Amino acid sequence: MTNQPPLKHIGFILDGNRRWAKQHGLKTIEGHLAGYKNLKKIAESCWEKGISYMSCYLFSTENWQRSSDEVGYLMSLTLRVILKDAQELHAKNVRLLIVGSRDKLDKKLVKSIEKAEELTRHNTAGTFIGCFNYGGRSEIVDAVKKIVSDGTKPDDIDENAIKKHLYTADIPEPDLIVRTSGEKRLSNFLLWDSAYSELAFIDKLWPDFNDSDLDNVLSDYTNRKRRFGS
Repeated sequence: MTNQPPLKHIGFILDGNRRWAKQHGLKTIEGHLAGYKNLKKIAESCWEKGISYMSCYLFSTENWQRSSDEVGYLMSLTLRVILKDAQELHAKNVRLLIVGSRDKLDKKLVKSIEKAEELTRHNTAGTFIGCFNYGGRSEIVDAVKKIVSDGTKPDDIDENAIKKHLYTADIPEPDLIVRTSGEKRLSNFLLWDSAYSELAFIDKLWPDFNDSDLDNVLSDYTNRKRRFGS
């Protein structure tokens, strides 16, 4: 056993919803719905285990390439989720943040996101970060644009200056990132913040990932030694 600091921030790449639907003879949208229901269960487990921050890859900038029906469903599901779940999170004293570009998003969805974030802004029991219309490279590009727009001198640009301009500016870097479905890559998720994150790749599809699996990855994490290059 190591003297591992307590895990503060866990990130999830929720992979495998579509494959899960195919395996069960269901439509793709049923896989996304199953994934959403499981996300709520895992989020609840994270709060119960004392994890302060949970970030999830909900919709990437690359996901716009999917069929218009699937994208449309994901947008309507997200709107419904934000309107409903923001109230549940607020009742649990959990803050909601939706990080990513607001470009291409419907104005009604953007307004709902802003209202949900404002409603939960001062909550302190935990923070749920939904990475939506998000891409790690785009985040860094947008941060650089903000730095240039602010008139920052080149000599004043350092890692802290870039972090201050990221979508995740006030969020600690993830200690652990978990990806389901057996794929072993980050796929443009939190590229800057994941520089020293521990990684866990799980063979299960996301809708099948359960509390026991969460316990296993947390147990494995506590037995790792994070050296941060030392």
